Amino acid sequence: MMHPGPQNLITDITGLRVGNAQDSRLKSGTTVLTADRPFTASVHVMGGAPGTRETDLLNPDKSVAEIDALVLSGGSAFGLDACSGVMQALHADGRGYAVGPAHVPIVPGAILFDLLNGGQKSWTTNPYPLLGLSAYQAAASTFALGSQGAGTGATTGTLKGGLGSASFVLENGITVGALVAANPIGTVTTPGNRHFFAAPFEVDREFGGRGPDTASGLGRDLTQTKLNASTERKNTTIAIVATDAALTKSQCQRVAVAAHDGMARAIVPSHTPMDGDLIFSAATGTADLKDPVVDLALIGHAAALCMARAIARGIFHATPEPGDTLPCWCDVNPA
Repeated sequence: MMHPGPQNLITDITGLRVGNAQDSRLKSGTTVLTADRPFTASVHVMGGAPGTRETDLLNPDKSVAEIDALVLSGGSAFGLDACSGVMQALHADGRGYAVGPAHVPIVPGAILFDLLNGGQKSWTTNPYPLLGLSAYQAAASTFALGSQGAGTGATTGTLKGGLGSASFVLENGITVGALVAANPIGTVTTPGNRHFFAAPFEVDREFGGRGPDTASGLGRDLTQTKLNASTERKNTTIAIVATDAALTKSQCQRVAVAAHDGMARAIVPSHTPMDGDLIFSAATGTADLKDPVVDLALIGHAAALCMARAIARGIFHATPEPGDTLPCWCDVNPA
């Protein structure tokens, strides 16, 4: 039987660290996942409007075997420059892919669209390289959820979005975790904003304990989503799933594919043409697979469950700020 890790965070995987940096006036920010040493990673994209950097290197047929960090950022295409700030910090730490005497940090990243969330966007110098640098420098084994990092200015169809995380320890001892900046066009709650679609997968009241909605036909009404506000709006849920298992790039990609099931369980609708839904998958390689077929299937299953839970946790922990365009879950569900 699976159970959450000690912190119920992706950093329950030994060696992983996560850092957040945000600007409350900008209503945006950046989240960085890094590790004590380079790690294996891949990616799978299912949304129709992704914004990415260095993701081609994560395909199983590409030559780079390990990377140094992964970046999730707000800011739309401007946010891709957060990776440059992370590269700068990694280079200063002597990290990177060795090419003769040179070292090149490998930092894939993905962005979400948060340019219409009420924040101050009239900057003249792109703020995201500094946010990336600051997030990397803040990386630690514990970190805050909700309106933090890449989830600072996130929104959903009806509520403020946020940064979420969750973990599971499998019976075989392998740990799996998820980290997500939830910013979908779709909604994460049923009509009335009381019950999360992810409620059947909740553990220990980690996002309010309201339980599943007992009504039927909950996926039929799209009038509550941003789909009807403007078809020009781009949003996106970007995420990372990770494990301490020793996986190849191909196996990492298979875990990323499986984890998208969790996104679809928690967000209705998900993977739309206007979302750039993407999941990175990372493996630190400290735990061996005893049965490669069975263990990989269990890791993918756990990754999907962690993803659904992490999405709900991100919205549950979101906090109100002046100028918000949408309420938080806590605003419409007072204790």
